[in-house]
Amino acid sequence: MTKEIKIALLMAASLFMEILDGTIVTTALPKMAQYFHTGSATIALLVSVYLITVAVFIPLSGWMANRFGKKRIWIIAVLLFTFSSLGNALAPNFFFLLLMRIVQGISGALMTPTARLIVLEKTPASQLLKMFSYLIWPALIAPAIAPVVGGFIVTYWSWQWIFLINLPIGLVIALIGVKLIAADPINKTAAFDLLGFVEIAFASGIILVGAELATHGRDYWLSALGLIVLGVILGFIVFKHLKNSAAPLFSLDSLKITSFRICQTSGSALWLCVGALPYVLTIFLQTVFHWSAVKAGSFVIFIFIGNIGIKPFTNTLISKLGYRGALLSSFSLVFISSIALAFIKINTWPVWIMFLAFVSGVGRSLALTAYSGLSFSEIDPQYRNSANTLNAVMSTLAQGMGISLITVVVSLLQIFFSITAAYELGFVFLGILMIFPAIEVLCLPENIGQATIS
Repeated sequence: MTKEIKIALLMAASLFMEILDGTIVTTALPKMAQYFHTGSATIALLVSVYLITVAVFIPLSGWMANRFGKKRIWIIAVLLFTFSSLGNALAPNFFFLLLMRIVQGISGALMTPTARLIVLEKTPASQLLKMFSYLIWPALIAPAIAPVVGGFIVTYWSWQWIFLINLPIGLVIALIGVKLIAADPINKTAAFDLLGFVEIAFASGIILVGAELATHGRDYWLSALGLIVLGVILGFIVFKHLKNSAAPLFSLDSLKITSFRICQTSGSALWLCVGALPYVLTIFLQTVFHWSAVKAGSFVIFIFIGNIGIKPFTNTLISKLGYRGALLSSFSLVFISSIALAFIKINTWPVWIMFLAFVSGVGRSLALTAYSGLSFSEIDPQYRNSANTLNAVMSTLAQGMGISLITVVVSLLQIFFSITAAYELGFVFLGILMIFPAIEVLCLPENIGQATIS
């Protein structure tokens, strides 16, 4: 195993820790609400505050990596994430717990993009797809196994272990990182675009606050819509500022490249589905079929099995089909499996539900690997810092919006249909969502990204 692959796997381990922590806590919320004597709406702040904090501070990561060094920022972020996890487990009250989640969000926002940048900045185009195959697995595995792992922990242990499991992971990878990662040059003269950071922070934060507010019921939808619209307007102001600034927080020049731009537009639609499907399937099995969290999680985990099952073959498939063919194939799998899930019943063969979850996982894995390899295929190494920051901002917003979007869609459908029909049509909606990226990808040249396929 080469040193580059070891570093890629190490960075992937840190990504796994961050993504798992961001999703697994959902299963522990009822137990935590009882422990701290709070309501469900209050305890849910632990999830929303974390996601919003990550979105707000991600734009800072590229500048900090440039100014203080990627290795230093990554190690500090991993240690800060680890010790804030310990603070969560030992929290004496809810306020302290919420404060530790904010610290976790800040450290996660610095750790995730920096980890990707450490791997990608010096990787030649011909090796990008290979390196991304190591980096993409945490985003595929963590959301899928979170329900079953979280359900097991809160059922047989205590909610504190949701956070304590980060301690050995974080300490080990930080120690390995100190030895394995080479020191990198720092730019002490790098100017900080304070106005750009404030504008991006407000735009991202307001959009995710609006999305989170929308999940609290119809009474909040008008306010949520107002916040999202305000966030989008601020987004246009941010775009204008970054485009015209002499020293922007990160450059937008990468958007001029079709292969990168397509991954931010149609790729965001895929991230919406990736974030929403495991969640809505879990809730559907518990709410409509009245299954326990553990039983529902044991079916949703087949998404994870599909993710992993196809992983050894994704690079080969992309090489054979090209990026365009691989993406269209993956959209078809996600579309078909999502539509088919709308027709499952309480008496449906369990193996059929497992199979559909598996097929969905295969499609997600292939699509995310293809998008990841394609996104940087034509970006020169010196511009990958800015492109990586922009990509992280877009994917974070899309993932954060996924659960909110499907929650609102199902709630809207319940006005006109039964709860069962509403969830079934929710699956149809997620399938139809794949039409937009399919149309965009159909317009791409057949040989796009060919330089990364060795």
